[in-house]
Amino acid sequence: MAVASTPARVADTARPKYGSMSRDRTWALRWSYVFLILFAVFFLLPPIYMLVTSLKTSTEISAVSNPWWVYNPTLENYLGLLSSPEYLTFFRNSAIVSVVVVAVTMLISVPAAFALSRMKFWGSATLATGVFLTYLIPETLLFLPLFKIFAVFKELTGIELINRWWVLLVVYPTLTVPFCTWIMIGYFASIPKELDEAALIDGAGWLQTLTKIFIPVALPGLIAAMIFAFTVSWAQFLYPLAFTTSVDQLVLPVGIITSLVKADVYNWGQIMAGALLGAAPPLIIYAFLMDYYIAGLTAGATKG
Repeated sequence: MAVASTPARVADTARPKYGSMSRDRTWALRWSYVFLILFAVFFLLPPIYMLVTSLKTSTEISAVSNPWWVYNPTLENYLGLLSSPEYLTFFRNSAIVSVVVVAVTMLISVPAAFALSRMKFWGSATLATGVFLTYLIPETLLFLPLFKIFAVFKELTGIELINRWWVLLVVYPTLTVPFCTWIMIGYFASIPKELDEAALIDGAGWLQTLTKIFIPVALPGLIAAMIFAFTVSWAQFLYPLAFTTSVDQLVLPVGIITSLVKADVYNWGQIMAGALLGAAPPLIIYAFLMDYYIAGLTAGATKG
């Protein structure tokens, strides 16, 4: 009898463990949802407040009332910005700079990443690490020597680079190329070596291997790098603030502040509307390409 009841006793003692594990997973899931909700609320409150404020008139904004409620909603702030030649100029400059910087960044970072990850040579690993470390240098330390370089360049050539929107095409890649190269190094390193070995055996050169094999396979990594370069170029504030001053040369982040803030008068309605309109292009890009962005960053962070 004692021997026959042993399996039952073992089963009885095992059940609470499984039940305990199930309860632990349930509580972990509940706490996960709690923190996700808090995270969402924390990060969604500012844009919601911006949207609410952008739908108010200046009189309602300055009135002592509930700041989270719109009593007389209006699109006056949006219509005023979209009909403003200055704001459209800021938007155009930002769009041109961002698109060109993305193209320049890809033309530099993709071949560099391919060479550092697949064409092994002496010092390639150290150079790859050094490329990423340059991205860690704060931009607040870089614009001072850049000023000196531009001054020397003017003395030698007579060409003025300050207060020209196209100078940002030279400055922004110093921020985008190192990180995009690091992302692509990790993604290229995750591709099986048999692919390039087979291509080389079939007579393909390194350039053909890159364009016909690696770029199609590494499309998620390319998209992640392009999204990052576009976001940095679109949202950059310090460099355009330092290197551009004229209204027709400003990009969107700086233009909103300089044109809508006059002395101690803040046009909060249009400032919030302009910020929301400026945030729309990156938001749309992330909404459609988020999966590629996550896949590219994941590969870049775990390989190489």
